[in-house]
Order: sequence, then C-alpha cells, then structure tokens
Amino acid sequence: MEKEVWRFIDSGNCSPAFNMALDEALLEWHSEGKIPPTIRFYGWNPPTLSIGYFQKVEKEIDMEAVKKYGLGFVRRPTGGRGVLHDQELTYSVIVSESHPNMPQTVTEAYRVISQGILEGFRFLGLDAYFAVPKTEEEKADLKNPRSAVCFDAPSWYELVVEGRKVAGSAQTRQKGVILQHGSILLDLDEEMLFRLFKYPNERVKERLRQNFKNKAVAMNELTDRKITIDEAKEAFFKGFEKGLNIQLERYELTDDELAYVQQLAKNKYETDEWNFKR
Repeated sequence: MEKEVWRFIDSGNCSPAFNMALDEALLEWHSEGKIPPTIRFYGWNPPTLSIGYFQKVEKEIDMEAVKKYGLGFVRRPTGGRGVLHDQELTYSVIVSESHPNMPQTVTEAYRVISQGILEGFRFLGLDAYFAVPKTEEEKADLKNPRSAVCFDAPSWYELVVEGRKVAGSAQTRQKGVILQHGSILLDLDEEMLFRLFKYPNERVKERLRQNFKNKAVAMNELTDRKITIDEAKEAFFKGFEKGLNIQLERYELTDDELAYVQQLAKNKYETDEWNFKR
C-alpha cells in the first residue's frame, strides 16, 4: 500500500515572530485545502523564551533577565508553559482534525503525533517511551502545574528517557486543524532557564530547580557522544515517517508564501499587544 505523502519544511533558524507566524500560516493554508498535512523543523535566532497562550507575563516572567541574556521573546498560539528555545530541534505538525488517522481527543491525537518523536529518539539509540500519569496526584498536577517552566509541568503521554522528560509539546486546534509543536532538547542551560521566571522567594526557586533536575534532561546528557543538530534532524525526519507511516516530501516556501508569513509576523507576533496582552 502506498504511503500518504506529507509536506516537509526545514525553515532553519528564524526570528521568534517568524517562527510563530509560519506555524499559524501553515495551519491556515491547510484549513483552506491549499497544502497537505505538513511537518516542519526549525530553530531560533536569537535563542528565545516562548510562553504559552494563557501565561501572564507580568506575574511569571522576569523580562529584565530575558533582555540581559539577549533572548527573543514571543507568545505562542498554543497553551503550555514557558520554554527556552536554544540548543534544540523544534518541530511542528499541521494536520486536519478529520484526518482518518487522527483521534478526536487531544490526548490521543497527541500520542499519535508524538509517536514520530518517539521513533526519532530510537533512531538515535535512546530508549524513549511514553509515561502516562497514573496517580490522582499526577492527574491533578496536569490541571494545575506548579511551575511556569514547561519541562517541569507533567503532561499526558510524556516522552521520557531513563525516567526523565526529553521533549515538551503543546497543541492547539483551530479552523478544524491540529497544530502541535514542541522542543526536542539537545543541550540545556539550566542556569539561564531558571533566571527567566519569577518566584515567590529563593527557597521556592531552588526547590523547583531541584525538582526540574529530577524530571527533565537534554539528550546529550544521556549519551557518550555529542548528537549534532543535523543528526537529530535526520533521525526525527525518519522517526516521523516511521511513526506516522507517511512519506515526507521536502518543500521550500514560495516568495508569495514567504511575504505573507513576514507580514503576519510583523502585524501580530512582533507586537506588544500580542506578546504582553494578558
């Protein structure tokens, strides 16, 4: 049986606003039937703190620290917590809610899409698996995460290696389309990460940081060799093909598509109105 062909875009390192605008544009174009389901890989220039759609900047984020480190800053159209995008491979998946292989519920669709990431880790020789919250306490944590840091917050079908979280993802559904995007950590500057958020006091900060160490890990901490971004791209490209049982076809944006995304980035994702609106 022939495999379904999906589009693949590697947009390289782009500005925070451009990255979010391109994800939104792909969602829009797919909802209009202009493009097939799409998987995209990207990076960030400069390294960026992205926050979830519902987060409150004033309450949770130390903007002075963001500026001090020269980081970009953007609000995502998806929920979830704050993510430092630095030494990582970022991915997005755009597919219709009515796709025959997509379950109706968010958590089950998340599991299906994340199968591609799971296989990617396996291609890199890492034994990744899905962890599902079992206890009532773990399930309660899902509803009320204690921390503003993404990799500290539990989620359904979390991808873990050796008991620690290795990828963080978020999902939104708009115009009949699922957009899931997330971070696959190669390395992590934990010191910088924990300076970007506000805490009631130093004790709480230290406790959360310790907690984080036990819960999250970058993949280069788990291997004897250093995995490069190119190796990661190759592994997760194959991982998505295998995990979703699809064939990926590389695609470059046209000039018109590029201009549209740049306009959307400027008018929406670069504005204070969007980024600081809550």
